[in-house]
Amino acid sequence: MATAIKQKFVYLFQEGSQDMRDLLGGKGAGVAEMTRAGMPVPPGFTITTEACREYYRGGRKFPAELWGQVEAALLSLEEQTGKRFDDEQNPLLVSVRSGAKFSMPGMMDTVLNLGLNERTLRAQSELTGDERFALDAYRRFIQMYGKIVKGIDGDRFEEALTEAKQHAGVKTDPELAPDQLRELVKAFKAIYAKETGEDFPDDPKHQLRGAIESVFASWNTPRAVAYRRLERIPDDLGTAVNVQMMVFGNMAENSGTGVAFTRNPITGESQLYGDFLLNAQGEDVVAGIRDTEPISALGQRMPEVFREFQDYAGKLEQHYRDVQDLEFTIERGKLYMLQTRSAKRTGEAAVNIAVALVEEGLISREEAVARVEPRQLEQLIHPRVDPSAKAEPIGKGVPASPGAATGEAVFDADRAEEWGQAGRAVILVRVETNPSDVHGMIAARGILTSTGGTASHAALVARGMGRPCIVGASEIVVDLKARTLSAGGAKVSEGEEITIDGTTGNVFLGKVPTIEPKPSRNFQTLLGWADGIRKLEVWANGDYPRDAEKARENGAQGIGLCRTEHMFMEEERLPIVRAMIMAETTAEREKYLAQLLPIQRGDFHGILQAMSGLPVVIRLIDPPLHEFLPNYEELVARTSELRATGREPERLAELEKVMARVESLREANPMLGLRGVRLSILYPEITRMQVRAILEAACDLKREGSDPRPEIMIPLVGTLAELQSVKAELLPVVKAVQEEKGVEVHYKFGTMIEIPRAALTAGEIASEAEFFSFGTNDLTQTTFGYSRDDAERAFIVRYLEQKILKVNPFETIDRPGVGRLMALAVKEGRASRPDLEVGICGEHGGDPDSIAFCHELGLTYVSCSPYRVPVARLAAAQAVAAERADSTK
Repeated sequence: MATAIKQKFVYLFQEGSQDMRDLLGGKGAGVAEMTRAGMPVPPGFTITTEACREYYRGGRKFPAELWGQVEAALLSLEEQTGKRFDDEQNPLLVSVRSGAKFSMPGMMDTVLNLGLNERTLRAQSELTGDERFALDAYRRFIQMYGKIVKGIDGDRFEEALTEAKQHAGVKTDPELAPDQLRELVKAFKAIYAKETGEDFPDDPKHQLRGAIESVFASWNTPRAVAYRRLERIPDDLGTAVNVQMMVFGNMAENSGTGVAFTRNPITGESQLYGDFLLNAQGEDVVAGIRDTEPISALGQRMPEVFREFQDYAGKLEQHYRDVQDLEFTIERGKLYMLQTRSAKRTGEAAVNIAVALVEEGLISREEAVARVEPRQLEQLIHPRVDPSAKAEPIGKGVPASPGAATGEAVFDADRAEEWGQAGRAVILVRVETNPSDVHGMIAARGILTSTGGTASHAALVARGMGRPCIVGASEIVVDLKARTLSAGGAKVSEGEEITIDGTTGNVFLGKVPTIEPKPSRNFQTLLGWADGIRKLEVWANGDYPRDAEKARENGAQGIGLCRTEHMFMEEERLPIVRAMIMAETTAEREKYLAQLLPIQRGDFHGILQAMSGLPVVIRLIDPPLHEFLPNYEELVARTSELRATGREPERLAELEKVMARVESLREANPMLGLRGVRLSILYPEITRMQVRAILEAACDLKREGSDPRPEIMIPLVGTLAELQSVKAELLPVVKAVQEEKGVEVHYKFGTMIEIPRAALTAGEIASEAEFFSFGTNDLTQTTFGYSRDDAERAFIVRYLEQKILKVNPFETIDRPGVGRLMALAVKEGRASRPDLEVGICGEHGGDPDSIAFCHELGLTYVSCSPYRVPVARLAAAQAVAAERADSTK
């Protein structure tokens, strides 16, 4: 009987390539490719993402074949390096790092200096001739292993380190002498033993097994899960683990470590950008616990090493045809390349880099469009501090992620999340951030840290999230215990407002005026390329002329939803609307509707004029009438008070009349009650007035030389008969107005598909409707049977956490359910009316994943907020690019 082939879980670096990203993760594929290119990469091996998935499938246990393959790879590594695990002459020390398919900077765990124990410590000391270096590496390893593998609170070790420096009378770690470090190692081991109930392990293989398992486990830490949810990275990918021979940047002043980008990740400028530290390990740069030097200073410190690094950086960017994020270590004057991956970048940098790479002939226009994340464009339309504002900064730091934000200062991530979820704008203020702060960073409007550089955790994560961020604000004193920050003679307590400008690095007291940015030439160039690729039109939702003007400025090709009820809620007209609702007869209602007619006509005149030559979909009144009247509970409270006191009898009688009307209009389930088309049928005089206002405005504009194109939408239709009934009331109005004005205008009647029955009978409905617009907010509610507000407050988050739902269906279209109804409606609607115009006007119209689905369905347009139009234009083009890429596979 043939022996089953074992699954390969471990690959030596020289066995991998850039094409194995799914299996080796981004980091593993990167070091494999650098190894193949002959660059100085410390040797090692990668444990695959499949091993991680098997670990979870097996109940958090290693797959049966894994450890044997790890031991075999260790033997190969020992042969390559001439070093041996646990060897007292020439010990092998390794790093153990995570590496998922998609970059998740700082979200998962790393262990350095693994393999040290009392025996290898002596050998390392003798080999290097530097006892202090060996002891420093050992104390770092104990600290990292205890924190990462055993979950010991890192502050326990930091407190002991601070105490050791105070006792020695020094300020920095490198100033600690060997004797002092030896005592610190003892103190760290004592902390470990006390916290775990066991001695620190001295068997390197035992250490390695624990470190590998901790990296696997870090895939599902709360911070990693939160980051994946934000970035929409699937939860089932798993992480690879990279085991690599250690090289040391903390051996002497001719050693160092750093992180650099082949182009500026903030602006996109074509120059090396990053930080390095002499006599340090990589964690010192990323954690932001020491002040770094710019990468350009390496040219003065070590010119030859810098030239070599520049050469590798240029080759890697050319090879990958993208900006690279590089990690390196210099050990006693020798350069080692530790990582290359596509760099996280700001929206400004993403656009500038994409256009530059096209101009340099490295990528095509379609590739450029595909590389810029739609949400990155939003960063380019974020506000910035008004330069003319009379506000003096109280402090300044390193600008790490652009945009301006105002919020209440908050000093820990948990409170930032709590306040953010309560709707409060917050700025997260920390000495430095670490991966456990991610949930607070997500909730914050901006991030401010007093230490760290441009490659620190705060900077990298904020840039990826599109949050304004300032790091390294050393002149700002952050007191986490007192929950205050002090700078420039000012003191800010938690809950007080500050403004940060992530573009300049300035920090201001209170709220400072901001201005809208003007899109750059490259921004317009990229969107021009996107427009040449996409098939979907992009329209905008807008209720006022100012909305239409902004939409048109951002490239909208129409208005997909103009909500007339928003106009009714304005202060000067609300009393007329309320009087109309309180009227007891049709004649009395029509008296008040006549007062509203010129107001509505003016509303429509403005928006149709702003969109001259482009379609404007105007939805007739949709919400229940009681929404325009005072709140019932408030009326009960007020009338009870007046009855009890006997005051203002006339006012009491008036309020009781209003309350009686509100009571008569109250419904058990207003969302499914008297609204939309049902209002048009029971109170046809309301929609007759609205249609007259629309047509009068359009006819007036036509006579003025404009080109109005109104499209009248009847909401919440569920049956053909409803649509026929309302059209029968409204078409005579259209005809009458055109005859009165002596003008004919182009118009359409259509409906919103927002309940399942409308989708299921779309073929019938299309016989009367000239266009469909999917109201996906309500269609989602009625398909799932969820009340959106209640669901999102009560259980959606739990459903997402428990994987009952993969995504929030109110953010991204539910393809199997809601999407299937949409597909059926498009198919049957166009079978009945081949030229049927079909769009989407719910909030999903600005969601890139939903836009891709709309492209697949062959919709005419998507409609979104005027400010998200550029995002939708790009996403629509990316849907085409992805489709073409899939067809070539």
